Amino acid sequence: MELLQVVLLALLQGLTEFLPISSSAHLILFPRLSGFADQGLAFDVAVHVGTLMAVVWYFRRELNTMTRDWIASVARREKVGDSNLMWAVGFGTIPVGLAGLLFKDFIEESLREPLVIATTTILFGLLLWWADRQGRRERSEHTIGWRDVVVIGVAQAIALIPGTSRSGITMTAGLMMGLTREAAARFSFLLSIPVIILAGGLNTLELIRSEGAVDWATLLSGVVLSAVSAYLCIHFFLKLLERIGMFPFVVYRLLLGVVLLVIYL
Repeated sequence: MELLQVVLLALLQGLTEFLPISSSAHLILFPRLSGFADQGLAFDVAVHVGTLMAVVWYFRRELNTMTRDWIASVARREKVGDSNLMWAVGFGTIPVGLAGLLFKDFIEESLREPLVIATTTILFGLLLWWADRQGRRERSEHTIGWRDVVVIGVAQAIALIPGTSRSGITMTAGLMMGLTREAAARFSFLLSIPVIILAGGLNTLELIRSEGAVDWATLLSGVVLSAVSAYLCIHFFLKLLERIGMFPFVVYRLLLGVVLLVIYL
């Protein structure tokens, strides 16, 4: 891989993993539109490791509290502090895990196409805009209950379709359930942790089974660049979200979708 390709892909993954604009769509489209060769599975794993490191470090205090309270709740068999948030993250991951096991091959073979991405980018962008305008935006992530977990968890499973955006559709579902913008985003980011681990684990198994040399310097560069850009993205997105809302990202999604339709129809 050329240095420019490494830098652009790592930054692209770091910035789009947590913005509601679909990182998978951008990684699929990048080699098609840029002229660069496909980056390969090893590099995809590396940049996902980087984004995982970023979100874990950013939420390290919350994760420590959630883990401590969850252990206490299991021991006492009652709710303790933020234990419900840990349960919500765990159970909210089940739908996407099952959907990934059942439909991974079909998605890889049939849905990683520009016209599919264009359609989902536009449709789920409009749904995000509607949820942002119509949602009550009055609850924090600490109030999340089982009904919220089911709705947001199923929404996350739908995000396996390229172009949907995992962060976008989980924020959409959170807004529809009455969460504030920041609460919807924070829960979406916490929910990303087991998902990135699961996806990275599956890709790592595929990588181990494959043969070929590994360029460790390139992979390390991808990890570092994606981690730094993802951390900054989370920080500034949460700082600015209540002020700017979802509309700028909706506009971007609509423009991207229209451009793809013009190119590939």
